[in-house]
Amino acid sequence: MTINLKNRVAIVTGAGAGLGREHALLLARLGAKVVVNDLGSDVHGNGGSTTAAQKVVDEIIAAGGEAIANGASVTDAAQVEEMVKQTMSRWGRVDILINNAGILRDKTFTKMSLDDFRTVIDVHLMGAVNSTKAVWDIMREQKYGRIVMTTSSSGLYGNFGQSNYSAAKMALVGLMQTLALEGEKYNIRVNCLAPTAATRMLEGLLPDESLKALAPAAVSPAAAVLVSEDAPTRMILCAGAGSFEAAHITLTHGIHIGNSDETAHKLLERLDEVSNRAGEIVPISGFVQGNLELDKAGLKVGE
Repeated sequence: MTINLKNRVAIVTGAGAGLGREHALLLARLGAKVVVNDLGSDVHGNGGSTTAAQKVVDEIIAAGGEAIANGASVTDAAQVEEMVKQTMSRWGRVDILINNAGILRDKTFTKMSLDDFRTVIDVHLMGAVNSTKAVWDIMREQKYGRIVMTTSSSGLYGNFGQSNYSAAKMALVGLMQTLALEGEKYNIRVNCLAPTAATRMLEGLLPDESLKALAPAAVSPAAAVLVSEDAPTRMILCAGAGSFEAAHITLTHGIHIGNSDETAHKLLERLDEVSNRAGEIVPISGFVQGNLELDKAGLKVGE
């Protein structure tokens, strides 16, 4: 199987450096026309310039590809809508969206201001919402779309000092789960990419040898798969240092205790049984949990 993105139009946010840059370059090499979006700010969200985005565009054009730069802030819905209008005016369609833009404001929760928490949520979560909303109806009408949310192991599993970032990244998983269901009949496939990469966000945190192994370019093949014609949907694909894994949100079979004055005490005593992962499942929707619980209670759905 091969990936051919010829005649596909892609928007990659936060594509002036790091992961976004590598995503944009690879998609262009695979034939896509690319909108290189980047506000041009630092990892904390300060400053702004299209210089970085234009450099990536210049690289793509020099290699024989097609690309345009855009400096919209993903937190500004009006700017994002204008970016999509620019894309439609230039190429007439949007097939691919990679929500990659992000910032860090790491502190322990006790030292973190609500402003720092809210800002990170706005960029990662609402930035992806704004961008996805702007292309959603276009993809529905053309009955084709590939959308990638950039989640993180910090969101999936937690990371000390990153409560804001972790909350935003896990929220993107929930967004992906529902949009994949809503987009299915329109051939819109929505997935999450959980990268481990040596970007500006990791400078000074890892030894040089590890940073070299975790080159952003090693992650981008996973992004290419998730935006390909044969992409899966509702997948959390992890990638780093040339390795790839899948993460799942599962549901154990659990137990039935009933509801009485003793239920809380019994549940506490039997939490190990509740946590037993033998026979766990990956639910196809949120209704599965309720159906399972009713079934264990001896009731049929709808009764």
